[in-house]
Amino acid sequence: MDSALKKWVNDSDNLVFFGGAGVSCESGIPDFRSTDGLYNQTWRWPPEEILSHHFFWENTEEFYRFYRAKMLYPDAQPNAAHKALASLEARGKLRAVITQNIDGLHQAAGSRNVLELHGSVHRNHCTECGKPFGLDAILSCDGVPRCSCGGVIKPDVVLYEEALDQQVISRSMRAIAQADVLIVGGTSLNVYPAAGLLRYFGGRALIVINKTPTPADKGATLVLQGEIGKILGEA
Repeated sequence: MDSALKKWVNDSDNLVFFGGAGVSCESGIPDFRSTDGLYNQTWRWPPEEILSHHFFWENTEEFYRFYRAKMLYPDAQPNAAHKALASLEARGKLRAVITQNIDGLHQAAGSRNVLELHGSVHRNHCTECGKPFGLDAILSCDGVPRCSCGGVIKPDVVLYEEALDQQVISRSMRAIAQADVLIVGGTSLNVYPAAGLLRYFGGRALIVINKTPTPADKGATLVLQGEIGKILGEA
């Protein structure tokens, strides 16, 4: 671990982590915004269109074709970053993980206080009767998954055009506002309103870990560029 990062971690027992897609990339889950030839040949719409509220209802079968192919990675395992954060929580240093990811890998690594801004693929519900379903309900069928009542099963993930859960937002704001050190990792900070949560931080140190520059770099106490798993792995 970088010596400056190690000092901030060792000197604080009120850390909060705010992370994005880059955290899970090292587990083999790509950022869905990245495109390749196969992607361009397979889908006629951009991902922001497919993963929208109106598209889900107007073209549900096509939504699920993309969702299963590009958004679900049931065999993915926590990487060094997930494990390092879980270890910091177990040591009483990390108070919360705030994530934009929907894959559940923080919980799989052992983190307990995880605030999922955009929901989770592991939670689903019937849009008619409200019955809850796990991920298997989506993976075990082709086409549109349905409840025994006939209702369409919808993932509990925040689609474009949908509002974030206000309770999760409030808890995230409170955690960031109370943090002594805020570590931001694996996110370009270009997705709002999630990225706007950083403005509530008033603690001692803002640490940014990312492969590329972010809007927060200028005001950060420490900026580290590279793979977050490698950087956090020795925490």
